[in-house]
Amino acid sequence: MSTRTRRTRRTRVFVAATLAAAALTLTACRSGEGVLDEGAPAGSASTSAPAASTTSPSRTSGGTPAGPASEGATGGAAGSQGAKDPGSTRTPCSSTSTRTTATEVSRPLNHLLLTVTNTGSKNCDLVGRPAVRFGEAQSVPPAFEDSKPQAVVTLAPGESGYASVLLSAADGSGSNGYTATSLEVFLDDGASAAHPSLPAKGVYVDDSVTVSYWQSTMADALAW
Repeated sequence: MSTRTRRTRRTRVFVAATLAAAALTLTACRSGEGVLDEGAPAGSASTSAPAASTTSPSRTSGGTPAGPASEGATGGAAGSQGAKDPGSTRTPCSSTSTRTTATEVSRPLNHLLLTVTNTGSKNCDLVGRPAVRFGEAQSVPPAFEDSKPQAVVTLAPGESGYASVLLSAADGSGSNGYTATSLEVFLDDGASAAHPSLPAKGVYVDDSVTVSYWQSTMADALAW
């Protein structure tokens, strides 16, 4: 075989091999195999990872749904449990569990200060106003309606509440005046009356006599 013939044959073999390789590459690109096919798993893995993470936080280790919905349900239960009526446990103050005193004050003029102290072991409420009766009086005096507090006065053990009594008109305009040497104070519970002592000389009372509602401070009581 001549040298020229051998060169021609090698050239044909090389060309044939080159064409075969090109055909294989083209086929792989069209069928999704080869290099393009190797890139697909990386892409699909990056998209499937977030899908798995969106489902795992919605449940606790015990399989119970967690997150804002379950927290809201717990908060609602706690709120309803704490919403109790405070009035259901209130106890009116009674003369049997309190001590009542009556003190004549210099200012304002012709006023008596009533002080009720809780001597019991539980809280009690001074409801409304005191009903007072001087001597043999047949009726109880009216109240200064504007002195009604916004809230009931509650006394813890040892605490005191106050009310004032206008005994007579400061300008002397009252009528049917008399000197009283005894006093009864009825609390709003309707129980027996307290009998605080009055000054030995007694106190002068006329038909101007008026009481305040129970107050939490002495200053508020004497404002009337």
